[in-house]
Amino acid sequence: MTPKTASRLVKTGAAALLALGAVGTTQAQEKFTYMTNWYAQAEHGGFYQAVATGLYKKHGLDVTIKMGGPQVNIVQMMAAGQAECVMGSSDLQMIQMREGGVPVVNVAAVFQKDPQVLIAHEDVTRFEELKGKTILIASSAQRGYWPWLKAKYGFTDAQTRPYTFNIQPFVADKNSAQQGYLTSEPFAIAKAGVKANTLMFSDHGYPAYATTISCMDKTVKERSAAVAAFVKASMEGWKSYLADPAPANALIKKDNPNMTDEQLAYSVAKLKEMGMATGGDAATLGIGIITDARAKASYDFLASAKLIDPAKVKLAETYTTAFVKDLKVLP
Repeated sequence: MTPKTASRLVKTGAAALLALGAVGTTQAQEKFTYMTNWYAQAEHGGFYQAVATGLYKKHGLDVTIKMGGPQVNIVQMMAAGQAECVMGSSDLQMIQMREGGVPVVNVAAVFQKDPQVLIAHEDVTRFEELKGKTILIASSAQRGYWPWLKAKYGFTDAQTRPYTFNIQPFVADKNSAQQGYLTSEPFAIAKAGVKANTLMFSDHGYPAYATTISCMDKTVKERSAAVAAFVKASMEGWKSYLADPAPANALIKKDNPNMTDEQLAYSVAKLKEMGMATGGDAATLGIGIITDARAKASYDFLASAKLIDPAKVKLAETYTTAFVKDLKVLP
């Protein structure tokens, strides 16, 4: 064998080893599925951003984002092993799931404010002015914000009517208000040419976090490294999304073809304007933060409204700060 041949063989061998290394790296990426609570939208942007920009891969994960929807029980699917973690609409929802026997725990909360709102016609500027008016709410509100509104503002069950996720009954009745999401229904109502005011619960003491990462106890225990990697990459994704949403928005529109650029732009602007992910404790402690004080406030509200039985679920079981307390992905 000539020196030239030997050199060529060494180089070929080195290249093969490099290629094998690359394959090994790809194979080492751990599969991880996260289910959202609705069709793909800007409110899910940070998770899609982490996929689009390779942040999950950077942290050793091969992540699949699965969409939820109106008829999808994401917690049931997670319990059946079809997802590692899910997006809770609120931490309250997940505490109630746990009380119901599903061992689910909140490990991060993207939105420091719950985006849930009531939308009223332009003559109403305060919650107090809704006494006696028709309020359109979904049945799920009875186990969430409605008991809080009744206790705080003296509303009654008699003034409620079912909300069917259609804005037309509100548009047609000037003596009505309807539930909504800060980043969604107000946009649709404005597009319909109706002047309205948006009243946000979290600005008046409603304690809930929203857009949680919620996982089964077993997953947190047995795959803690993967959960930690997912949480970290997701919060980096949210920071990136709020700076430049284009990569995620392309994936969002692919998953949800009904989503428009106009709606996405409106939603992102609202998320930024209201500091949904970056305000409150997140401004100093990092995106995704859960604090003991806020977790206790949510738990105490549910207990006081008799929406949970404290004998069946303990506060310490409902959340953990282990994955977010030292992250400090600052806005």
